[in-house]
Amino acid sequence: MRSIWNGAISFGLVSIPIKLVNATENHNVSFRQIHTEDGGRIRYRKVCELENKEVSQAEIGKAYEESDGSMIPITDDDLQQLPIPTAKTIEIVAFVPTERIDPMQMESAYYLAAGGAQAAKPYTLLREALKRSNKVAIAKFALRGRERLGMLRVVDEAIVMHGLLWPDEIRQPEGVAPEGDVRVREQELDLADALMDTLGEVDLDDLHDEYREAVEEMVAAKAAGQEAPVVPEAPEGGGKVLDLMAALENSVRAAQQSRGEGGEVHRMEGSRATPKETSGKKSTSTAKKSPARKTASSRGGSGGSGGSRGSGGSGGSAKKSTTTGKRTAAKKTTAKKTASRKKSA
Repeated sequence: MRSIWNGAISFGLVSIPIKLVNATENHNVSFRQIHTEDGGRIRYRKVCELENKEVSQAEIGKAYEESDGSMIPITDDDLQQLPIPTAKTIEIVAFVPTERIDPMQMESAYYLAAGGAQAAKPYTLLREALKRSNKVAIAKFALRGRERLGMLRVVDEAIVMHGLLWPDEIRQPEGVAPEGDVRVREQELDLADALMDTLGEVDLDDLHDEYREAVEEMVAAKAAGQEAPVVPEAPEGGGKVLDLMAALENSVRAAQQSRGEGGEVHRMEGSRATPKETSGKKSTSTAKKSPARKTASSRGGSGGSGGSRGSGGSGGSAKKSTTTGKRTAAKKTTAKKTASRKKSA
């Protein structure tokens, strides 16, 4: 891979020669502007406003425009001689936990390649130190005419640097969130959780740019003199959501079907609503068992057998019979004693 910047990483007093390499690439399909009447290519020409003539790239330089429109020429030498230490150095200024970095700050990603054999040892030292600390390095560097902020982390066995926006370049989300007191019911949150659980996770490697593929197919068809592929009709629906609960329930059901799962989604008023893959069978079996239990209970209560309450009823009858027997025996004993006393008298 071709390097776009050569310099060094400043790690305290340790200097690590490195090369900056783009870590990402653009796969977008590019188009050219043409004259629609004859297909002629439309090109932009760079013209000097004072002489009204086209100039070559070698004749073009940089300038800073002041408020009154006057231009102050700036050369590459002017920029390279700026009194900043990051002109040719990626200066590490701190090590922080990864969660301290707001993803909104992240820009382009670059691989930092070791610049020769002499850089192998210090490069490996920094890489292993980052691994063991579970932290990322915050650095400052200069690229394309401005000083930038960067974050260094380890990917596989390479050090990657993400360009970061400066904190004051992140705009505050004023006027973005809905205004007023918008209340979300617990049941709606439960169904949203159920939808998230049903959709599950995805392997990012399985995702691809369908728009780019469709454009490439269309271009290939036109180049071969064939008709462009027909655009499939959009599914019915969309527009204003009148019933959020119904939309969530339908979303969970559709997600289950796409994953080959059955079951029903029930609207629950008091408890958490979850997609029930086997709830249909369980609910049916429970419904079948409930009348049987009720019948057994009623029979048990009337002295019949069967069910836990039936067993409890039999136990109660046994206890009652035993108590009655004891009372009868006590009466007989009392009667005998009374008869003996009469004979003695």
